[in-house]
Amino acid sequence: MPGLAATGSTSFAPLAEEHLDGAAVLLAARHTASRCAEPALDPRYEEPDAARVEIAGLVAREGASGVVSVRDGEIAGYLVGVPLDETWGPNIWVESAGHAVAAPELVRDLYGVAAARWVAEGRTSHYAVVPATDPELVDAWFRLGFGHQHVHAIREPLAEAPAPPGGIVLRVARREDIDVLARVELSLGEHQLLSPVFSRMTLPTLDEARAEWDEDFGDPKYTTFVAERDGTLLGAAIGCAIEVSTMHRSLLLPRGAGFLGFAAVLPEHRGLGAGRLLGEAVLAWAAEQGYPAVATDWRMTNLLSSRTWPRLGFRPTFYRLHRAIA
Repeated sequence: MPGLAATGSTSFAPLAEEHLDGAAVLLAARHTASRCAEPALDPRYEEPDAARVEIAGLVAREGASGVVSVRDGEIAGYLVGVPLDETWGPNIWVESAGHAVAAPELVRDLYGVAAARWVAEGRTSHYAVVPATDPELVDAWFRLGFGHQHVHAIREPLAEAPAPPGGIVLRVARREDIDVLARVELSLGEHQLLSPVFSRMTLPTLDEARAEWDEDFGDPKYTTFVAERDGTLLGAAIGCAIEVSTMHRSLLLPRGAGFLGFAAVLPEHRGLGAGRLLGEAVLAWAAEQGYPAVATDWRMTNLLSSRTWPRLGFRPTFYRLHRAIA
């Protein structure tokens, strides 16, 4: 993107240090609007200084590239992409702090300029993390050919977990549960490999999963609940602090929240209400721990998750969108 390009009265240029102050004002304004719809988000990023730190951090990452639009001498929008590891394919990511515009339609022009370079570099798997609270902005990304891949969501804790249904018992996991816990963990990954998710993740073997559980069991950062009936373990869920999650960073991270980090029910025991019960257990645990909110995330194409967690009251905060350039 050498030099300036122009469309109508708007000019486009590579995103540079001189543009960061104006970009930060736009990002802070976007986040302020998001917090009007979802106050549980971190208020820090309503301040341009904090927003600027996040944008500068993206620009400084290896392989980052971006574009800014200038209208009448003012920054009207910016977009920056950063590559992640190869497990995501030949990728580029527009992260939660990687874009903000004065008007939603402008993001389409910014992407049009930036994506030319990315595709020329062979980066044909594009991801964008977009505020779920801004339907016009989401629609602008959809009209760029992006689809809805992942959901980040939040809700308040439960003051008290409801009574378990149908003879199901809820309890904290014990070391003797490890063999079944490993199977529960693998069952979620196996489900994600199937239609319509078609995840490309590489799953550990059962022995590897069992060894990891054995090594980490008792780590105070995590609280693991299990649901069982007549002595048979049905599924499990894990609660922890949101800061433990590597996926939640920058504007995605509601600082100080609890995290429903994992929940799964073995296939042969689904449909009994154990999944909802496990989610409620983590929500009640979060209240006991003093967390003001609980975050989680799921694949939109995981039909079980995408129905269970909204029914449990989780409200979307950000969407991860994806476009594959065939």
